[in-house]
Amino acid sequence: QPVVRTECDKTIDVRNVYVTVIVFVQKCNCFPVRYLNVLEYMLSKIYLLGMNGQVQPSRERLGGFTNSTIELFSGMITTDRVPNIQLATTNNGLPMDDSSVTTEVDSKVKTKLLSMWNNVKYGWTIKVVKPNFSKESPVWLLGKIYRKKPEEFLEKASEAEKTLDTGSEISLAMDAISFEDGIEEFRKDFTSRLWLTYRREFPILNGSTFTTDCGWGCMLRSGQMMLAQALVCHFLGRGIYFFHKWRWQLDQPIKTEQQKSDEYNHRLIIKSFGDLPDSISPFSIHTLVSLGALWGKRAGDWYGPTSVAHLLSQAVEQAAEQHPVFNNLTVYVAQDCAGVYLQDVENVCQMPDGKWKSLILFVPLRLGADKLNPIYASCLTHLLTLDTCIGVIGGRPRHSLYFIGFQEDKLINLDPHYCQETVDVLKDNFPLTSFHCTSPRKMLISKMDPSCCVGFYFHNKLQFTNFMEIVPSYLVPEDEKVDYPMFLFCEGSGKDLRQKIEIAENIIPPTTSFTGNGTYDDDLDECEEFELLQ
Repeated sequence: QPVVRTECDKTIDVRNVYVTVIVFVQKCNCFPVRYLNVLEYMLSKIYLLGMNGQVQPSRERLGGFTNSTIELFSGMITTDRVPNIQLATTNNGLPMDDSSVTTEVDSKVKTKLLSMWNNVKYGWTIKVVKPNFSKESPVWLLGKIYRKKPEEFLEKASEAEKTLDTGSEISLAMDAISFEDGIEEFRKDFTSRLWLTYRREFPILNGSTFTTDCGWGCMLRSGQMMLAQALVCHFLGRGIYFFHKWRWQLDQPIKTEQQKSDEYNHRLIIKSFGDLPDSISPFSIHTLVSLGALWGKRAGDWYGPTSVAHLLSQAVEQAAEQHPVFNNLTVYVAQDCAGVYLQDVENVCQMPDGKWKSLILFVPLRLGADKLNPIYASCLTHLLTLDTCIGVIGGRPRHSLYFIGFQEDKLINLDPHYCQETVDVLKDNFPLTSFHCTSPRKMLISKMDPSCCVGFYFHNKLQFTNFMEIVPSYLVPEDEKVDYPMFLFCEGSGKDLRQKIEIAENIIPPTTSFTGNGTYDDDLDECEEFELLQ
């Protein structure tokens, strides 16, 4: 190790080594686990030396790459997973020198280097470090429990099936059905969740030269996944209010009318998140970046979970105006550091005819200062046992994740950091496999960043009313001398309450702050911004 480290630091062109190591790992069918720490250190050191450890403008970051370096890179990348990079040429076919390389080629090199770097880091954990699931402890996934099948329950259930005469026998049979969903059923359920990750080579984002969100868009992707789960509940069903249990399986034949309907809705949901600057994809990253521009955000800027929650709310409102299929769906974001104002909820849900729209509720939370306060860990996992919960966006410092379940003290998550090629969702029968993950990942809940956003979906008013009755006991830490809940239900409107306070005290200044550059920053809704993520 010292010799390799010394040579990497002092004698080798770190850019060439960086590319060489990445290609070497990609071409290996297997890689000894004992070498991972050494290789990870080498790559980190090379990355820091060659790129100063940060995402810089493409010209500044890749300006030192000569034609010979790019030729070396192009010559080594021959796999189908990473297409060759074509060198820019003049009209007579001669290669241009570095000062004449076009912005487009420069951007492609940057995109491929970034995506390769992310995929090497991500691939180690997903392909080598497989998470182990205990067969004894139950696994929770968005309100569903999966555990080892107890033989005695199945035997009793078999007997109960023959004589379903009494209420107790019916209850026993139902209990057995719930126990019957074992780990294999958990895997089917997990694989059916939508996985939205970094993408590359999509149309340029408005107001930028970005053709990828690799390195900066992970919180946006996590938010997309939580919204996608809400749409799955809305169009395909989940929970006690839906008797149909939708599951996605690769190459599953489409035969029945129900399967045809599920296939249509499945593709409709994915299409709405396509990487296109088109109204056909109302929740695309292009749409979210455009909405963020109204707040002064640009492509490449960082987002916190609260910001993303408000972006998604605006995107759904905009989508309802453009697509009738979203007319009966609305979003409410909890205000003033986790206050759910019931009058505000009614205002966004109730239609002129008295009916209620289906509601997506986002509750931004801050569960600690620099790290997660352990007293709230059980509250968070309890929320994931509710069938109305659509997950949590947050993660660990500098790494956004989408949490959808747990086992013991570990959270099950979908990671958006794997960079994939953009899929053209406008084509008929576009491939679906890259939108579903087959490898569950786990993370200790103690490593979670304290800033997060919890999501819920309510199909109707009754479901929301039942939620308000049940959830308060979930929001207060167990066995602690703390009675401050994670969030509150408040009568009235948040806006009216703020106005009453201002009138009563008559001394509260506007919620604005001077930025120092002649402008004011108005941020009423952003209670706590998430720590910078990549």
